[in-house]
Amino acid sequence: MTTDTESATPTFDIHIEYGKIREFARATMATDPAYAETDAVVPPTFLTTSGFFWQTAESKKNAAHHLDPQRTLHAQQEYVFHGEPPRAGQVLTASARVANRYEKQGRRGGSLTFVDMVIEFRDPNGRLVAEQRSTAVQTAHAPKES
Repeated sequence: MTTDTESATPTFDIHIEYGKIREFARATMATDPAYAETDAVVPPTFLTTSGFFWQTAESKKNAAHHLDPQRTLHAQQEYVFHGEPPRAGQVLTASARVANRYEKQGRRGGSLTFVDMVIEFRDPNGRLVAEQRSTAVQTAHAPKES
């Protein structure tokens, strides 16, 4: 069973800062010199920080997957760039949404609930710059021992 729950959420701005790019690159042991330049390009997974630092409480609430964190796993993460990655000094507007919610029968944990999330990042002209797509999976109960 697949249910499409495409719904827009409030937007939030992301001010891409040189220092934050450099800190992220160091923390992830990324050594590309492009991450240390004044107009540094973001490492591919840098946009993940949007959910921790810039996303508003209202946006988080409207894009919440409503899964139990004690039974939920992060199953997949993907980034799609529609051109060059963002650079230091840019301001992007982002919106997060639940793109899909569906269930499958698991082998050990009963029914599995999957939630696909999408965050879109747009430049000041409204052009889609990047997308972050992720999937979370919740088991119906803790797996039974074999």
